[in-house]
Amino acid sequence: PYGELRTYKWIAHRVGIKGYRAIGKILSINPFPIIIPCHRVICTDGSLGGFSAGLDIKRRLLNIEGIKV
Repeated sequence: PYGELRTYKWIAHRVGIKGYRAIGKILSINPFPIIIPCHRVICTDGSLGGFSAGLDIKRRLLNIEGIKV
């Protein structure tokens, strides 16, 4: 949801995948990263993980949504 974060692990659990790294791989090929908001997905340790458009863009998008990283 807008303004909220989820972890790769949380998504993996919700869809029934044991390997949460697979979620990162799937999101890395997301052709619509704003429409399908993969910028809101972070690592369990709170780090940003990755983003197809780069981490600077991910930080900016999260900041626009009111999430300070």
